[in-house]
Formats: sequence, structure tokens, C-alpha cells
Amino acid sequence: MFRSFQSLLSVSAAAALFAASGATAAQYKTDQGHTEVNFGWSHAGVSMQSAEFTVADGTLDLDPENPGDAKLNVTIKTESLNSGFGPLDDHLKSKDFLEVATYPEITFTSTSVEVTGDKTANVTGDLTIHGTTQPVTLATELTHVGPHPLGGVIDYYKGEWVAFTAQTEIDHMAFGVGGFSTGPISISIVTEMKAAE
Repeated sequence: MFRSFQSLLSVSAAAALFAASGATAAQYKTDQGHTEVNFGWSHAGVSMQSAEFTVADGTLDLDPENPGDAKLNVTIKTESLNSGFGPLDDHLKSKDFLEVATYPEITFTSTSVEVTGDKTANVTGDLTIHGTTQPVTLATELTHVGPHPLGGVIDYYKGEWVAFTAQTEIDHMAFGVGGFSTGPISISIVTEMKAAE
């Protein structure tokens, strides 16, 4: 009973946040220049390493009055993997790991959104990597909604925007990536998204 009441308060608070911003129902699209998809792993327990996918296209269908009904779809180009070290990039893209020639895309399609606070939600969806689909939950935090602060000085930023961060962990072996486990892979996403005109 208390949990249900708490969830109701969270939904109400989230709706109030959107309403106060003046945001309207819209489809938002990722701004490539301000979207980062980073992932990290343990290198044999010696150090933590990280890399980024530099091409990620996403859409977010969002009705401010019903944030729990939001729909998120993301497509990541595996060839865009960049660790900053060419030989490592080549290895991660090879048949030993992501096989980017055979599996050129990673996709995420949301299936449910649980509003957990006035700026937070758990977004669960189907993540497909290396031809294998597994359910994954992203812990997200809304960092901006409404007109972009730069909209008054740069035309590109005019209009409505949302921005959020998201984190999760996955088991790469569950997706058939790699011949041995390196432990959990941490995923961190930062994005700004502009409402379609």
C-alpha cells in the first residue's frame, strides 16, 4: 500500500515537473554532437578500461502528462566503436567480440517505464547485441526539459529539448560476445534530444 502511494506521488511529481516546463507531447530525436554511449570493463582485474560508440540515433516519444507511457528506441552503429587505441578497436570489432561486419547495429526498444521520482525512471526494454536480445533496465535521470538555454543565441537550439543520463550493467557473455567473461560491462549514456518540428 505504501509503495503504491509512493509510486503515485512520484508520477504526480514527474507530471508536475513537465507541466511547469511548458513541454508538450512530442517525439524527440538525439543530437549526435551531444550524445555519448560509453561502456567499461575490467582488464583482468588490473585496471578499468572504457570505450565509446560515437554514432547513436534515438527517438523518444514523450507525453508530459503521461511520462510512464514514454517510448524510447535507439540504434547504435557498432563500427563507430572508439577506445582511443586502434589495435584494441580492431580486436573488439573482430569475430572475437562484436563481429561488426555481421552485426552492424545494437538496438534498444523500450517495453515499460517505471517513474521512480520527480526526475528519475527505470526504463526497461529489449537490448539486441550480436544478434541476441535480452531484457535490460536503464536507470535514467532527466537533466533538462523545455527550451534549450542556448536557444536565444544559436538558432540550432531553438525549440523544445529534453536531456537525460542512463546507466546499466550487462553480462556480455549473455549476448554471445567474447570467449570468456571479463565480468559485468557498465554502460553509461548521456544525451540531449530535440523535439521534431
